[in-house]
Amino acid sequence: MGASLSNLGTNGSAVAPGLGDIPEGCVARVFLHLTPPEICNLARLNRAFRGAASADSVWEAKLPPNYQDLLHLMPPERYNNLSKKNIFALLSRPVPFHDGNKEVWLDRVTGRVCMSISAKAMSITGIDDRRYWTWVPTEESRFNTVAYLQQIWWFEVDGEVSFPFPADIYTLSFRLHLGRFSKRLGRRVCNYEQVHGWHIKPVRFELSTLDGQRASFECCLDETEHDDAHGNHKRGHWVDYKVGEFIVNGSEPTSKVRFSMKQIDCTHSKGGLCVDSVFIIPSDLRERKRSGSLK
Repeated sequence: MGASLSNLGTNGSAVAPGLGDIPEGCVARVFLHLTPPEICNLARLNRAFRGAASADSVWEAKLPPNYQDLLHLMPPERYNNLSKKNIFALLSRPVPFHDGNKEVWLDRVTGRVCMSISAKAMSITGIDDRRYWTWVPTEESRFNTVAYLQQIWWFEVDGEVSFPFPADIYTLSFRLHLGRFSKRLGRRVCNYEQVHGWHIKPVRFELSTLDGQRASFECCLDETEHDDAHGNHKRGHWVDYKVGEFIVNGSEPTSKVRFSMKQIDCTHSKGGLCVDSVFIIPSDLRERKRSGSLK
């Protein structure tokens, strides 16, 4: 019978369909191909877009296949009766586990699983002897504390994690800082008096998985040649040292990863190093963040 009443103007003439006339189900199908931030921005347009942006079918597709494992790290009352959209929002914030010394979260753009492991969850040679190591509180760590090495001859840090990572290619890296930092009159200052020994022999980084994957990397932490990212040397900056990659194909319910860094040449001492954490992040996601194309 021609145009519907909703498409008639005040003078009875037909009005071209607008965004408000698109069925909510069609909008939801489009949203399946968009990122969560894009969906949230489009939800402001009208009622149909807002309804589609809250649909469980849309957000179920944005969640990783193991999202239930992440939820089980929290008390049930935190996630019971939540919509899939609110579950995504909940998991996009760090979820602590293992006494708060490990965190897992979803990347807000891709929904992929990322993890950080505190130095407190690692085995560090001499950590209980205050002649060698101290724990330093700081806002520069997501765990609010870092391990600071004053001086030692046998430097070794080991750790492991067992977790149901979804299928992906992951990069493991150590976050380290040469020099002890603090705030003075509101300004960040670094003290390098105890930094020594890291230019003599390289530190060896290693990772291995239960299914036989291995990677290793060696470098001197206190090189004096020009570094594109941090100027003439690496002192006074947090640096991510990439150990290597490992592949999770999803065939096993849990992936076990061991990692370490060591410099055990006892002919010289070394010191002045802060050890913050280890990051495990999908490899291409890490590279896109480093290039600034993904925040």
